[in-house]
Amino acid sequence: MPYQYVKFGLLCCLTILLSFIPIHIKNEDKPVQVRDEKNTMEVRIGEVLKDQRLQGAIAGISVRAADTGEVIFDHFGDIRLRPASNMKLLTSAAALSVLGENYRLKTEVLTEGMVVGNILQGNVYLKGKGDPTLLKQDFDTFAKEIKKNGISMIQGDIVGDDSWYDSIRYSEDLPWSDETEYYGAQVSALTASPNEDFDAGTVIVNIKPGKKIGDFAQVSLHPKTDYVTLVNRIRTNNEPVSEEDESYKVYREHGTNTIVLEGTVSMSIIRERKWVPVWEPSLFALDLFRQSLLKQGIVHVGKIRMGFTPPTANVLYTHESMPLSELLNPFMKLSNNGHGEILVKEMGKRIKGEGSWEMGLDVMKSELSHLGMDVETMVIRDGSGISHVNLIPANEISRLLFNIQSKPWFPVFLNSLPVGGVSDRKIGGTLRNRMNEGISKERTRAKTGTITTVTSLAGYVEAKSGKTLIFSILINNVLDEEDAKEIEDRIVEILAES
Repeated sequence: MPYQYVKFGLLCCLTILLSFIPIHIKNEDKPVQVRDEKNTMEVRIGEVLKDQRLQGAIAGISVRAADTGEVIFDHFGDIRLRPASNMKLLTSAAALSVLGENYRLKTEVLTEGMVVGNILQGNVYLKGKGDPTLLKQDFDTFAKEIKKNGISMIQGDIVGDDSWYDSIRYSEDLPWSDETEYYGAQVSALTASPNEDFDAGTVIVNIKPGKKIGDFAQVSLHPKTDYVTLVNRIRTNNEPVSEEDESYKVYREHGTNTIVLEGTVSMSIIRERKWVPVWEPSLFALDLFRQSLLKQGIVHVGKIRMGFTPPTANVLYTHESMPLSELLNPFMKLSNNGHGEILVKEMGKRIKGEGSWEMGLDVMKSELSHLGMDVETMVIRDGSGISHVNLIPANEISRLLFNIQSKPWFPVFLNSLPVGGVSDRKIGGTLRNRMNEGISKERTRAKTGTITTVTSLAGYVEAKSGKTLIFSILINNVLDEEDAKEIEDRIVEILAES
């Protein structure tokens, strides 16, 4: 008999014998669970990522349990992607850790002169130390403090000193096209803001229709200043207002403080406002100071110029900004780019004695490493995220958001994040018009981010189960950023429903 037949016969006999042996499976500790695969977080997010609007784009997603740090969802989480303004999460965490939540930025008024009678014989120095929150009324206060010293005349120069930071005004990768946008304003240690949004280094251009069709529009500056020249070419018409396509444009000519307004404005509008950055904000601040001195009746005989404060100068008055714990609110909720760059330079100044991007980013990377991030897998070029060269993996952002929960300053950090679906811009910030419906509304605290072809969203969401989830969503190479934001919101909604 051939061997293969013998082998087959033995196997059959063995099978018959085994059928008579009872088999007992103990499963008392692990009951069988039926899982609805269609409703798991992984499956639902996977379906969202099939959206045709993401075709050709790449999404890095990382979701962690806030209590353990365990990664419970990962889609390209270790791929380096452009974070846009999610970079501000890193900057604010590093600044809180390095500077502290009570840190304040200063501005000083000094003199090297002598007061003879009511005349100050010598120069007055306005020394900026990075405060981006100086308003026109603060310069008025400076002038009042000088007058309190019995001074009604200054025989000497009024000197602006911005040497606390270096003279480089733009971060390394800021595109030239952003120079005339409010979010691309120059960074200086001596600067001023037009209102309490604190967009330092900008002025507000107010635009109203003329009194009749064909008239030039009525335009004005806030704060009022001769430092900027307006060239008004906007005419008034009676056409309906379109939010999608503005009928006019406002821009500053490169290298000048000439702001040009062109196009038409409808009779139906009440007022339009445009924020425009100035060229050399230090001189802008100095002009506001000059105005305030005149307002207080202080006569000035001398030049107005930039320079350095001598070490022998005496302090007449010191102004302090709000603490960092409060400054983080306009920085994070309104995504203020200038604040991010100022904080980078301030970290460099305080730790390494040099207020530059190079030294500041060095300090920032070191601190992020101490906070548990793998900085060797990142490219960090600025503090705001405006650079298209920044590269951060989603898993590293979620790791940071997990690690900092144990820090004493974490409540300040958490409070600075925009809250989804809350219409008050001081609370909802850049999420005030998102997540208006669904369970994620008011349960989500997260930082948004947008640059051309990029959107991002990262933060914390309270799930229906009562657990808090940490998430980071980076979407790059999109054709329409608004479409990508809708997809981000859908993912967060799925997390909130879990």
